[in-house]
Amino acid sequence: MRRFNFVRDPEPALVGNNVEEFLRWLGGPACIFLTGQSVDRTRAVVTLLHGNEPSGAIALHRWLRSGARPAVNVVCIVASVAAALEPPLFSHRMLPRARDLNRCFRPPFNDAQGILAEEILEILRLHRPEAVTDIHNTSGSGPSFGVCTYMDRQHDALVSFFTQRLIVSNLGLGALMDISEHSFPTVTVEVGGRLDEEAHELAYEGLCRYFRAETVLDHGDTDWGLELLRDPIRLELRDNVTLTYADEPSANYDITLKADIEHHNFGTVATDTLLGWARGPERSLFLAQDAGGSCAVTRLVRIENGELYPAQALKLFMITNNAAIAESDCLWYAVADDGSTICE
Repeated sequence: MRRFNFVRDPEPALVGNNVEEFLRWLGGPACIFLTGQSVDRTRAVVTLLHGNEPSGAIALHRWLRSGARPAVNVVCIVASVAAALEPPLFSHRMLPRARDLNRCFRPPFNDAQGILAEEILEILRLHRPEAVTDIHNTSGSGPSFGVCTYMDRQHDALVSFFTQRLIVSNLGLGALMDISEHSFPTVTVEVGGRLDEEAHELAYEGLCRYFRAETVLDHGDTDWGLELLRDPIRLELRDNVTLTYADEPSANYDITLKADIEHHNFGTVATDTLLGWARGPERSLFLAQDAGGSCAVTRLVRIENGELYPAQALKLFMITNNAAIAESDCLWYAVADDGSTICE
C-alpha cells in the first residue's frame, strides 16, 4: 500500500502559516513536485528523515510560502511527518519501537520503516534526479558539515551550497547517501543543531542556492575550498553499558561524559583533555572499527584512574549529549587531528 501523499506545485496559501501547520497539511510522508523554469532536468531534496531535525522542513515551508519557482524541477521528499508531529513537536527522532529511517535504505525492506525507505528510493528512481541533497540537523549544537561516500567534484559542488566542511565516509550503514555509488550524486548536509536558529537560516539559504542554481554539479577544476575529514571511526557503546552526562562521575553509571562535551564538536582534543569518567577496560565498554574491520577502541580513548581521555590528538564531531541517541547510534565520530584517517 502506498504511504506517500503526492502534491504538485502547491499554492502558497495552502501550505500553512508555520511549519507545524505545513506538516499537518501534508498529513504524512509526502512528495512535493515543483515545476522548474526549465523542465528538462530534475533534482531532489529529502528532509525530515528524523522527526526531531526540523531545519530542512522549516526551510522548505519558507520556500513554498514565497511562491518562488526553482531553476529546474525539484522533487521534495518530507519523510517522518508523524514522528515530527508527535508531542512535543520535533522531539522524536522516530516513533517508539521504530527503526532509524536513515539506516533502512538497504534490504530487507520488511518493516514499516523499511517499506517507507523503499518507497523513497522508488520515487527517486522514477524521477531520476541529477542530484540529491538530504538535509539533517545534529543532535547537539555544532557547526555545519556535509557527508558523502566518496569525494569528487560533483559531491564537492553539492556540499558547497550549504557548508565548507566535508566528511568523506563509506561506513555502509544503510543511509540514504549510500545510494550515491550506484544511482545519482547524493550528499547529506548537517546544517547545525536542531534547536539553533542559525541552522534554520543556513538550511534556507542553502536550499535557495540549490533550487535557484542553473548547475549544481561541477565537472571542471573548481577548487571549492572545502575542509576535508576522511574515513571517520564511530565510537559506540557495548550492549548494556550505561551512560549519563554530568560534571562529575556518577556511581550509578558505567560511563559519565562531561555535560559540555558537545563543545568539542570539530575541535581538536589533546591527549590530556578530560572527556569524562569510566569504570572498566576500554574494550569492555566501547566498540569501534576502522575501515579494515579492526578494533580501533584503544586508538580513540584511554582510561586512566577512572578518567576518560583521547588516546591521541583527535578531531571529534557529531558528539551528542543525548544519552538515548548515543546508546542507539554512537557517541561520536573521530578522525586524526589533521582531518586524516586514524591509522594503526
